[in-house]
Amino acid sequence: MELAAPRGYRSYTANMGLKDTAHDFAVVVSEVPAVSAAVFTRSRFAGPSVVLSRADTARHGSRGMVVISRNANVATGKVGAEHAEEVRRLAAEKAGVLPEELVIGSTGVIGRPYPIESIRDGIARMPTPLPSADFEAAAAAIMTTDTRAKSVQLRCGDAVVVGIAKGVGMIEPNMATLLTFFFTDARLEADRLDAVFRRVVDRTFNALSIDTDTSTSDTAAVFANGLAGPVDEEEFEQVLYQAALSLVRNIASDGEGASKLLEVEVTGARDAAQAKRVGKVVVNSPLVKTSVHGADPNWGRVAMAIGKLEDEFDIDPGRVRIHYGELEMFPEEPDDAMLERARKYLTGDEVVIRIDLGIADGEFTVYGCDLTEGYVELNSGYTT
Repeated sequence: MELAAPRGYRSYTANMGLKDTAHDFAVVVSEVPAVSAAVFTRSRFAGPSVVLSRADTARHGSRGMVVISRNANVATGKVGAEHAEEVRRLAAEKAGVLPEELVIGSTGVIGRPYPIESIRDGIARMPTPLPSADFEAAAAAIMTTDTRAKSVQLRCGDAVVVGIAKGVGMIEPNMATLLTFFFTDARLEADRLDAVFRRVVDRTFNALSIDTDTSTSDTAAVFANGLAGPVDEEEFEQVLYQAALSLVRNIASDGEGASKLLEVEVTGARDAAQAKRVGKVVVNSPLVKTSVHGADPNWGRVAMAIGKLEDEFDIDPGRVRIHYGELEMFPEEPDDAMLERARKYLTGDEVVIRIDLGIADGEFTVYGCDLTEGYVELNSGYTT
């Protein structure tokens, strides 16, 4: 049985001329006032969409989003800022909300202004009122080099949580990540929603890395219009976490050129922060990523990556344990039979590297992918 959508949302998608034929424009908005929370990239080259949205979401009253894909509108100067404001204003007028109630997101090529005339004409054709929400269409419209739309839908008591996301490259979040939006009809206080969202983001999107590069356009937001009534806050946080984690795993497995989802589980750390640093240094290692791609059980590359954290003085190689899945690679020297089992394990679509530091009980899991020829091919000609 198909899960019902959250109550009270409307949407519209269209082609504005940035993609050949696919939709590249999306609006999703609540019919009634909502509370919201949002986090954005910390990049010093953040685009005007981020700057504009960051200022207005501080009031926690956003009702929805408008996104343009295939153009980041970053490093476009005064014209870019004016265009971002105009796009948000025109979309808000059609959606029947105030401009400051819309989060605007842009994603794609840096350094190119919007084809503003085409976008103006496209927004002018938006129907009023907007149709009932089609979250799958919105997820598809925000894609750039994604090979598939990314969405998730979960229930929390009488409420429903829907999440959509895009992102496959230029991903190592430093706040949240890429573009991702959550819509729910649950009722929560704005300050509580903000606290929950930030905790969830830290354990999911901030645990993701495709290629170590933080986007200039990263935007993550959640909108809650309360039409389903109140929910248990702890249950809601767990549901939102599961929704976000589903999107993170989907993003990681769809990384540019990727053939495998790579998960690094770190336990036995001094604290969660140390565990995260260890996980990130492993999942970001080109040598680890390429060995996973080639199904080469070269666990020494994992040890090398951990060793790069030269300031973590309490990491003692004598206490560290390294596993591929359930197979112990270090400190017990694997024999030929074990290496063959590890090689076979690494041929799978999902690979888990487990590291125990033997210090305390801190733990953290990070997510990424292997590094393939496809990543180089795609990114060596991205703008052409």
